[in-house]
Amino acid sequence: ETSNNISKVVMKDGEISIQNLTRSSVESSKFDLANALRSAYELFGCEVEFAGSYPGWTPNVKSEILDVLVSIYEKQNGTKPSVVACHAGLECGILGTNYPGMDMISFGPTIHGAHSPDERASITSSQKFWKFYLEILANIPLRK
Repeated sequence: ETSNNISKVVMKDGEISIQNLTRSSVESSKFDLANALRSAYELFGCEVEFAGSYPGWTPNVKSEILDVLVSIYEKQNGTKPSVVACHAGLECGILGTNYPGMDMISFGPTIHGAHSPDERASITSSQKFWKFYLEILANIPLRK
């Protein structure tokens, strides 16, 4: 639901600047973690500044589009998909903030080692994702 990664470390002229990216699907949890990090940094005598933020996004488990995509996935793969909520759908948070009530989901291939130098996408899941994506585009239901 909530995570943090050190996104950038710069050492220059005897000073160090550490940038963190704190994310969550729950806004209050994101700020709770950011404030806990602030406390830890301040214990070391660091100055802390908050800047920029990605909004959280709570998925709609009763989403019409989710039902459509689950149906397509089941027909294509002969099994139910694993539908889980995570905070990886940053674009959904941004879109949802600007278009409240928009029905949307986030999906994609399996990522290993996210936010690390070892981050990589599973090739087999990327192939499966691409095939699924093409099937979705071919079967977009008409809205009246």
